[in-house]
Amino acid sequence: MAKVYVASSWRNPYQPDVVARLREAGHEVYDFRNPAENPGGFHWADVDARWQEWTAREYIGHLDHPVAEKGFQADFRAMEWADACVLVLPCGRSAHTEAGWFAGKGIKTVVYIPEKQEPELMYKLFDAVVDSIDGILDILAR
Repeated sequence: MAKVYVASSWRNPYQPDVVARLREAGHEVYDFRNPAENPGGFHWADVDARWQEWTAREYIGHLDHPVAEKGFQADFRAMEWADACVLVLPCGRSAHTEAGWFAGKGIKTVVYIPEKQEPELMYKLFDAVVDSIDGILDILAR
């Protein structure tokens, strides 16, 4: 069984089901929404309630905030622990950065497209692009 890092978005409605189904299949799964060391996960609002109004300079300055650093370290330790990554679409920049890191390290990376998305040519960099959780499970079994 694999140790799987599920990269996605807080707004992604498919992420909880992916985590649950992978665990049911016997995989160990890191869930950024509920990491063991930080229940509830990282939220920019825990750094500053007005985070959505930040200028670029404010954002850059807050990257070193202790809460942001704790969140980053939890996720990055999980990335180093994992031997596979599942990128669950739709998602944003952080999840794509994580998946790119995995692919760059030569670690098995699967893109899961559960609903219609704009085509993306560079997903060819990853090991597989699938449209079902069964497809994810099949790739992880290889």
